Amino acid sequence: MVRRNDQRRAALVDAAIEVLAREGARGLTFRAVDAEAAVPAGTASNYFGSRDDLLTQAGARVYERLQPDEATIARQRAAGRDRETYVELMRELVGRVASFRTGYLALLELRLEATRRPELRKVLTERVRADLDANVAYHEESGLPGDATAVKLLMLALNWLIVEQLTLPDVFTEAERDQLVAAAVERVVAAG
Repeated sequence: MVRRNDQRRAALVDAAIEVLAREGARGLTFRAVDAEAAVPAGTASNYFGSRDDLLTQAGARVYERLQPDEATIARQRAAGRDRETYVELMRELVGRVASFRTGYLALLELRLEATRRPELRKVLTERVRADLDANVAYHEESGLPGDATAVKLLMLALNWLIVEQLTLPDVFTEAERDQLVAAAVERVVAAG
């Protein structure tokens, strides 16, 4: 029987994210999650029916933790509607996502694992699509320059910039990263 203590479950899923980032999908075992969460052996197996269940919940949890808080959303909604503001919003986005290093690395592991696990692929596809749709809707409501295609292109370009920063951090300096974000916004929005 699967247990229902929501705080313990969240702690175990967060521990799974840390294990995924550090050891990869092959290192994700119930025992490794128990050790990371500092709980008695066997705890994770009481909360998750299978390893697939744990992988799926870890994928969903990464996206929950990547969401901006209400104060950030309110500040962004009150910001200007010009290209310079757009650049700053994208720089902030890249910084926020990159600051959750283990979450993003875990997400990369989950994406690779999803190529072999249809249920995980389904969950991640739904989550990424919902995130993309929400970003497009926010953009259209915000009055920022560019269209839905610009949002999608920026998402693709900036995701790889984040991967570069997290996996090979010495390829670009912080100043170069900021310049690349600005150039991506300028070129994608100008092209639209």
